[in-house]
Amino acid sequence: MEGFREASNFGFDQAQSVENFHVKGAANLSWGMKDRLSRIFNPKTGKAVLLAFDHGFIMGPTSGLERIDLSIVPLTQYADCLMCTRGILQSSIPAATNKPICLRSDAGSSILTELNRNVLIDVEDAIRLNASAMAVMFAAGDEEREAVTAANLVKAVDLGNRYGIPVMGVTAVGKQMARDARYFALASRMCAENGAAIVKTYYCDGFERVAATCPVPIVIAGGKKVPELDALQLCYKAVQDGACGVDMGRNVFQSEHPLAMIQAVHAVVHDGITAEQGYEMYQDLSK
Repeated sequence: MEGFREASNFGFDQAQSVENFHVKGAANLSWGMKDRLSRIFNPKTGKAVLLAFDHGFIMGPTSGLERIDLSIVPLTQYADCLMCTRGILQSSIPAATNKPICLRSDAGSSILTELNRNVLIDVEDAIRLNASAMAVMFAAGDEEREAVTAANLVKAVDLGNRYGIPVMGVTAVGKQMARDARYFALASRMCAENGAAIVKTYYCDGFERVAATCPVPIVIAGGKKVPELDALQLCYKAVQDGACGVDMGRNVFQSEHPLAMIQAVHAVVHDGITAEQGYEMYQDLSK
């Protein structure tokens, strides 16, 4: 006991601080879940820019993703989180990149046949790869695949809860499904109701209703390649209407100047600049 000092600083004049967690709907999650979500969503803004390059798991070598080491690795420093498959992560992303990973955790049919006939990967692989989240497809409104993809989502959430890994529910859009607020609100809410801690969906007219009725963070899919200003307007409008970030792929890596584009997207999401200001930034950085 030599040198032992009796406890004396109890702070009786100060109430113990209570955490006001920055991620929507996550206040009652476990410490491990919160830690992983905090890697993805910036604690200062509560928002995130995810760089998606998991397209190859159904499309093969997509334009802009022929050489991940050349096209994607230089962009990673400007993303908050990387969304990819385990094969690309292990083969092409340096471990020293030190970015949180949203791991594509289901796999199945390709664009050559019928999509969304998916199965889950082993959750132990997500643990070995130190994934901060697992992304699983949910095809609401698809008569053949809705129940199967819902079962995949529920199973992933069960396993994620066991090991403290949040799940992102990715809303699929079939040919027969309307891309409107009613559908996206239904699909997003179903993902959240089944335990997804994050939802990835599409922006649409009336999106503020989609975001308001989803109790967990929504990140917006970038979708097909559009002109840079249009993509930045999508980012701005989505965040203004309640999205907690974007998960962009083709509108970044298929841009004429990908490095400039991802920095402009980051500024629109985190710094609150307008789409027009973001486009000016993109032009300046492209010179």
